[in-house]
Parts: sequence; structure tokens; C-alpha cells
Amino acid sequence: MKPRVTLITLGVDDLERSLHFYRDGLGLATDGIVGSGFEHGAVVFFELQAGLRLALWPRASLAHDAGVRSGAPDATGFALAHNVASKAEVDAVMREAQAAGAHITKPAQDTFWGGYAGYFADPDDHLWEVAWNPDWAQPE
Repeated sequence: MKPRVTLITLGVDDLERSLHFYRDGLGLATDGIVGSGFEHGAVVFFELQAGLRLALWPRASLAHDAGVRSGAPDATGFALAHNVASKAEVDAVMREAQAAGAHITKPAQDTFWGGYAGYFADPDDHLWEVAWNPDWAQPE
């Protein structure tokens, strides 16, 4: 398989609440909820960068589409990482997320690997790490 990630889909409990968090709280651009005319079709898309989108889809719809049972959410299943250019930017993003309604699970702090990072959970307990890594090229 040639790695080509183009879409990250998060199963959510309340599509409107999640739309509000990501669009109004974090400032991600979107056309809003689309596909509402189809059973299990309502979804929200955000373009993160060229060729990569984030989708929010009700958990029941995702389970239906994948042919699996919907289970209890587990925040430790995976984490998304948002890398930034400085410690100050980590702090700014963490404040923005908290103001939007995120739960700060680990305040930003110096890390054992020489960087600076913190974690927040969105309204559906999906973990986001916000990090500055002095050894990586600065993000644009």
C-alpha cells in the first residue's frame, strides 16, 4: 500500500456541537453540514491542507457504513497532532481550544524529548496534541 491519507474521519455524538467546536471555536473553514438528505449521510468536511480533509460524522452513521457495532468512545484509541512553530504558538492554540470548549487533558509543558507540548480533548473526547518540536522543520 502506498500511504496516501486524504481524509481523517472522527465519529461524533452530536454533529451540530462538533461543527460549532471546530468551525466557530477553532476557526476551521467549512460549508457546514452536507448530505442531510440521505439516511446516514449528514457529515461536515474541513480542508486542513492541500489534499487532506477532516470529516465529522455521527458515530451511528460511521458504524453503519463500516458494518460494525457502535461502541463506547475511547479517547486512547488514537490522537491527532498539530505541530506549530514555537512554544508561544502551542500556548495560543491550547488557549483557543479551551475557549472553544475543549477539555485540557495535559497542559503544555516541556517534554522529555526536548520539545514543548500539551493535549486537549474535543467535545467527543478525541485527543489532539499541540506540539513544538525543535528538531523538525517549521510548519508553514
